[in-house]
Amino acid sequence: MLRFDIAPVCSNAYRFHAAMSFAIAALYLFTPYQWVSILLAFGGLMRGFVSPHKCMSYKLFAGVTQKLGMPKMQNAGSKMFADKIAGIAGTAMFVTWLAGSDIGVIPATAILIFAFIDLVTGFCAACWAYGAYYKFKQA
Repeated sequence: MLRFDIAPVCSNAYRFHAAMSFAIAALYLFTPYQWVSILLAFGGLMRGFVSPHKCMSYKLFAGVTQKLGMPKMQNAGSKMFADKIAGIAGTAMFVTWLAGSDIGVIPATAILIFAFIDLVTGFCAACWAYGAYYKFKQA
């Protein structure tokens, strides 16, 4: 479902978010600083459930891509869906860390893999799933 109620977002700014998500997942998995997952949770939930345009990191990254002359605008729906997944995964990582459980490595590993793919190739698996769902739903 295309989102026309929210202004388009810069997909290149979201590649910066992929780098940030990759770094957070790597810190979670390979260092004792698992508390950083709260950053992934807060950012993902803010961009996914409120609006990407109200998130400070999105504003920063969109400004950087604008200055570099690399803005590539796209409909916000698929990126917001990806943010919802990242926000929920970050929340699961943070809550399981607080609970002392190791189960948070599962969403952290998924974020690490899919953020790396997005960062390197520009392919957003959640965005693809979002589009495939609505194509399947129409059929």
